[in-house]
Amino acid sequence: MRILNLIRVACRSLNRNKLRTVLTMLGIIIGVGSVIAMLAIGQGSNQNIKASVASLGTNAIMIVPGTTTQGGVRQGAATTQTIRLDDAETIKNRCDMVNYVSPVVQRRAQVISGSQNWSSFILGVKDDYLKIRSLSAAKGSTFTAFDDRTAAKVCLIGVTVVYNLFGSEDANPVGQMIRVNSIPLKIVGVLNKMGQNTFGQDQDDIIIAPFATVQKRLMSSTQYVNSIIASAKSEDQISDAVDEITNILRQNHKLAASDDNDFTVRTQSDLSNIFGSVSKVLTILLASIASISLLVGGIGIMNIMLVSVTERTREIGVRMAIGAKGRDVLIQFMIEAIVISFAGGMIGIAVGIFVSEIIAKFAGWPIVISLFSILLSFIFSTAIGLFFGWYPARKAASLNPIEALRYE
Repeated sequence: MRILNLIRVACRSLNRNKLRTVLTMLGIIIGVGSVIAMLAIGQGSNQNIKASVASLGTNAIMIVPGTTTQGGVRQGAATTQTIRLDDAETIKNRCDMVNYVSPVVQRRAQVISGSQNWSSFILGVKDDYLKIRSLSAAKGSTFTAFDDRTAAKVCLIGVTVVYNLFGSEDANPVGQMIRVNSIPLKIVGVLNKMGQNTFGQDQDDIIIAPFATVQKRLMSSTQYVNSIIASAKSEDQISDAVDEITNILRQNHKLAASDDNDFTVRTQSDLSNIFGSVSKVLTILLASIASISLLVGGIGIMNIMLVSVTERTREIGVRMAIGAKGRDVLIQFMIEAIVISFAGGMIGIAVGIFVSEIIAKFAGWPIVISLFSILLSFIFSTAIGLFFGWYPARKAASLNPIEALRYE
């Protein structure tokens, strides 16, 4: 009953200065709202990264050029070409753990259809690539292994290319011709819409053609490829497939036991861990910056509570004179601090969820609002109230009743 009475007294005291109480809460509201919004963006990005990596295909394994050493100087992966077409063929023929294999060549090219033109990425791949990525045609059909063997002038295009060349995503360009760097290609299919990946890249702004077509007609028949994508026969065999591919490529590249690999083999889990770690660090950084607002809010609570103690010194003296103990005064002022932080935390949660939804709607960023982030923000805001409310409450409780009654 005594506690309920103290809560009633504390609420009445806060109600006497509504504007000051609201302004004091503002720091907590902004802090909690910012933390929830930043965590929602970070967790949404992390989930989107996992979805993007998963979209590479079932049990996908990526082989990309690695670093090499020339004259004692370590060369970056971007400065050398170390992956060749025959590497993909060797993996396909000798790797028992692998189901599908496709070399990949890519370049940006100017695409023309009638009076319209567009700059897009063109990928040269085997038909296995479509199976690994589980790509299918929304309209028309995909190309075949025969098209690749004969270097047929055919291609698949994404809906972004359709929109920019034919005026609408709903257009049906199957059977029409486009020119890619002056090479005519017949559209045999339109890919299903994929949307943006984690890094904001439009996955529908793409043209996919048979590997031999791109290699011979657009890449001057180079034997080097940008990468190789493979698929393990099962998820349990991914690790063994990576080891098998590594050994085969080291033999193919005639690397000595002491030589470093001049290629890099990555799996879906590797890519997910790499990008997930970056996302996690950024999320923690953003949340930490947002948490500063909570500390500022806590300092605001302490400041206002100290002012309140000074203003109510005579009131405290009267209460002590009629029998209130120091701990009663301590509890009363602690309750006031907790009420401010509690109310600010609740409003901040609502603000954080609202801001997150606004960001998702207008900025198009993926968000995930978890119960963990809400509880973390709420507990932290309440702890801030307790921590910064203790000193003013302790100061009020330690006042001498006689001196407090004399205070003007």
